Amino acid sequence: MLVFGEPFETSHGTVLITVTRQGRRGGPGRAIGLYSITEDGVTWTPAVDQGRIALIGVCTGFVAAALATLAVVHRPPWPNLSERALIAKAESAKHRR
Repeated sequence: MLVFGEPFETSHGTVLITVTRQGRRGGPGRAIGLYSITEDGVTWTPAVDQGRIALIGVCTGFVAAALATLAVVHRPPWPNLSERALIAKAESAKHRR
């Protein structure tokens, strides 16, 4: 349910009305936006939750880091250094001389 705040008039004659969404079971509400009423008309300015945007960015970074770690653990970027590979490399170096 939307809750409209008390109108507030600024020194320039603009009337501001806040709009919030009522919280669950009477809990604190969440800001939705602001109506600005001037001589030219009415404008709506939505509220932006910076905390939520930051949380999404941090979670995206953690997911990217986890996927990159899993990719490196599954198949490391360096070549296979098994005993057989090292022996084959040494023999091929002997034949090139």
